Amino acid sequence: MKLHELADNPGAAKKQKRVARGPGSGKGKTAGRGIKGQKSRSGVAIGGYEGGQMPLYRRLPKRGFNKPNRLEYAVVNLGLIEKFIAAGKLDAKGEITEDALVAAGLTSGKHDGIRVLNKGAITTKITLVVTGASAAAVEAVAAAGGTLTLLPQPAPHGKPQRKAK
Repeated sequence: MKLHELADNPGAAKKQKRVARGPGSGKGKTAGRGIKGQKSRSGVAIGGYEGGQMPLYRRLPKRGFNKPNRLEYAVVNLGLIEKFIAAGKLDAKGEITEDALVAAGLTSGKHDGIRVLNKGAITTKITLVVTGASAAAVEAVAAAGGTLTLLPQPAPHGKPQRKAK
């Protein structure tokens, strides 16, 4: 292979549209922008502007609230834990911790803790130690002969609360 034989795969690089390069190009003179007006000029910022009328996004009321220091839990279902035990990725004989669940690949990370939900069936006797669990998940693990221990809740993010004097 020589240097002049190197080429990109077909369709890998799309040719850039070259505007304002004469009438023969098909995009000459006004460069496809039409004639006059705000949109034909550079630096247009129309976005939500409605010609002085109150824009729609300001006419509508604000809804909801996003708590800035909310806790985000990684969610794991009991059926998935059962499937990973059957595949040999989790050891049911020992204690299954949050770190073990992350290492097995059940979730991408711990976030503020792992919360177990009762989706799917669990038949294996397991010992789970997690930050949170639904009441149905605790009952399902107990019905299978296992135990589900809850770790203390992490403190919410943000500034620490000042003590009242």
